[in-house]
Amino acid sequence: MEDDDSRSEAAGRAAAIVGAGPAGLYALAALVREERFERIDVFEAAPAPYGLVRYGVAPDHPKTRNISRVLARGFEHTRVRFLGNVTVGRDVTVDELRAGYDAVVVSTGMLGDRRLGIPGEDLPGSFGASELVAWYTGHPEARAVELPARLTSATVIGAGNVALDIARILVKDATALRTTSMPRHVVEVLAASTVTDVHLVARRGPAQAKFTSPELHELGALDDVDLVVDPADLVLGPADEEAVAQDRHAKVTVDVCREWSQRPATDAPRRIHLHYWRRPVRILGATAVTGIELEPTRPGDAGPLTLPTQLVVRAIGYHGTPIPGLPFDDASGTVPSRDGRVLDDGAVIAGVYVTGWLRRGPTGVIATNRGDANEVAESVLADLDTLPERPSDPDGVDKLLAERGVRVVTWADWLRLEAHEKATGDAAGGDPIVVHDLAVALEVIDAAG
Repeated sequence: MEDDDSRSEAAGRAAAIVGAGPAGLYALAALVREERFERIDVFEAAPAPYGLVRYGVAPDHPKTRNISRVLARGFEHTRVRFLGNVTVGRDVTVDELRAGYDAVVVSTGMLGDRRLGIPGEDLPGSFGASELVAWYTGHPEARAVELPARLTSATVIGAGNVALDIARILVKDATALRTTSMPRHVVEVLAASTVTDVHLVARRGPAQAKFTSPELHELGALDDVDLVVDPADLVLGPADEEAVAQDRHAKVTVDVCREWSQRPATDAPRRIHLHYWRRPVRILGATAVTGIELEPTRPGDAGPLTLPTQLVVRAIGYHGTPIPGLPFDDASGTVPSRDGRVLDDGAVIAGVYVTGWLRRGPTGVIATNRGDANEVAESVLADLDTLPERPSDPDGVDKLLAERGVRVVTWADWLRLEAHEKATGDAAGGDPIVVHDLAVALEVIDAAG
């Protein structure tokens, strides 16, 4: 029998947040701050919080990953719960959440990749960036990655920081990765890699690249790696000159690339080649990737270029995946919305909201999600007094998960897992080492409980 306090809490307002990445946890912070909800439950498919901060930021960027300390603050409130290892759309439906909560805020981000749409894209040895990133950050649902045998040349398509991250990870001395959070089996694969050349291919020029200054300078400071840039790619047209004059980031990229183009070769064991004004038109190979054909995108440039390569990674942007029970725009990879309110054929679905990449597309940096989440929280709070009365309560969702045998990971469970990761990292003389295997993570939690 329920006591008076639990009955009172069930009678109060309750919100569900789906996704414990930056977008969801910034939304949590905004809703907690206003104190309009007596209960806020945060659902997360992984057994750990923080989304792309944990499973998207490169392991050799620990300072960026430290934002998790800020994101964790929402769980200090007694009325907030973490329900990890729960996949909405599989373990519990959106409609079941709508029945138990006054407001449902979806912030699952984007886990898929945009496609190139060229022949050979599905050959073994061709990957989306999110596949490699999930593998080397230790996402529990990442599929095992086997680098091609006798890998000497890799090609990364893209002109953003994710492309830089992948290129850097592929050529970096594995000794430097042993003190990061990277799972040890990934470190061993990279240590055994025979890659000597990584080609970065950008459709436009350096003035339009989306690289940021710190990541560019980090690439240029890699030990035993030569940077190769064709000076002809750095000849700027009028539009490029205007971009450089108006945009400090564009100027930095052009200046850095010009400096790289003038560096003498040092016979370093590994090289990163930057190819601007090129786009892929075909990935070559019969049973696996053996090469890639590039064509110029700028009038007057030399004709097609064929690169021998055994690995192709497309880093041209993330793309959302549909969530059962929610409308989805496949063209943009987002859930249609207005001011964060989810739309179905233009009509608002009462009490359902979306924030983060799933709302606006894969744009901005981690902090961009704060403003986005605040806007959506304002919509939730503005609607709260007019939302339809829910037929059930959050306890009903708990019962459904229990009946379905879902092993829910609580915040206390996560803290146990986090402590284990820190201990293993300390023993290795570095950062906490991510436990990538779900079964092992649950064993660690149970052993520490």
